[in-house]
Amino acid sequence: MGTLDWLPRDSELKDHNFYGDEYFSEEAPGVRYQKRPVVNPKTGEPVDGLYTAWIWLNNPQQYNSYTTEMVKGVIAGFRNASTDREVVAAVFTGTGDRAFCTGGNTKEYAEYYAGRPEEYGAYMELFNAMVDSILACKKPTICRVNGMRVAGGQEIGMACDLAIAADTALFGQAGPRHGSVPDGGSSDFLPWYLSIEDAMWNCVSCELWSAYKMYRLRLITKAVPVLKHGDKFIRNPMVITDKWLEDGEIVYGEFKQGEEFAKAKEFVKNECSVDFSLLDEEVNKMVWHLTNLFPMCAVRSMDAIRMKKRFFWDIRKHDSRHWLAVNMLNEAFLGFHAFNTRKMTGKDTIDFIKYRQAIAQGKPMTEEVFGEVMPRPKEE
Repeated sequence: MGTLDWLPRDSELKDHNFYGDEYFSEEAPGVRYQKRPVVNPKTGEPVDGLYTAWIWLNNPQQYNSYTTEMVKGVIAGFRNASTDREVVAAVFTGTGDRAFCTGGNTKEYAEYYAGRPEEYGAYMELFNAMVDSILACKKPTICRVNGMRVAGGQEIGMACDLAIAADTALFGQAGPRHGSVPDGGSSDFLPWYLSIEDAMWNCVSCELWSAYKMYRLRLITKAVPVLKHGDKFIRNPMVITDKWLEDGEIVYGEFKQGEEFAKAKEFVKNECSVDFSLLDEEVNKMVWHLTNLFPMCAVRSMDAIRMKKRFFWDIRKHDSRHWLAVNMLNEAFLGFHAFNTRKMTGKDTIDFIKYRQAIAQGKPMTEEVFGEVMPRPKEE
């Protein structure tokens, strides 16, 4: 009496995935998608039937820069993780120990998209959908920063809810130095994370900041040692981590200078190995904490926070798409070609002085002017 077992019910589980495996690949360049069991950190035992979705940017030879097809793979990964009932959280990371992601693939940008604004506009629609897929994922998203998180890599990393970084990771933008702008999320997200002046300087200076500096500024949740000297983990010796103040200036997290930096860099290169076990341990701890929460309450709480990031992103993303497309006819054309031919010329930027002088003289941006400011092959 009183039960509802008389109601007709369909017991067969529905498949809510948007995409199949055609967007994922073990081959580089590509995106790898893995489901790893949630692990109880106290016992080391996997939990039956619960998983973390790992979405890997797999293009290590080009610092995990994303190609057009890889963008589709990231979208597929986050959309599938969002609707997979077995998935507790999504981890976004890169292959290897050098880079999480350095942004869009500059070879593809220079050799295909430069000079083709309509094509790049279509590409930017895919990019916008990639950021949207992270911000809309109905599972907590964790950026596992295994190396450089630069330019578009910084932007898609900040779209994630949380970040845990190797202490060898570098953070920053590259746009104004290489012909683009940080309108893929950084100009929207950074003012929420940093002070307005730190956000401003990070966006326009193209400086690279250490994981410890970003931890101090609260851009990331943790910076974790990944270098081993012998069998002992050590903090990144190229960064100041043992003091906060010197002559009234905050130095914690800044890079060492001069000979001190050179010695530390050589020490890392010749005497240290990279081990991500502590980084993965911290990621697993975070996943375990998230596992022990009511899932709907957790994601509703996260969506309320994400809304602040999405507010400016949603306002600006379409306008940015159009501007970035048109820019492929001018500064992006120069910047991406200069970077893409750096092995031929020995330089990765144009001659900014000559370029500004041409503007000051009111010259039209012709192929002749482009030829004057672009670096030339070494044999010339």
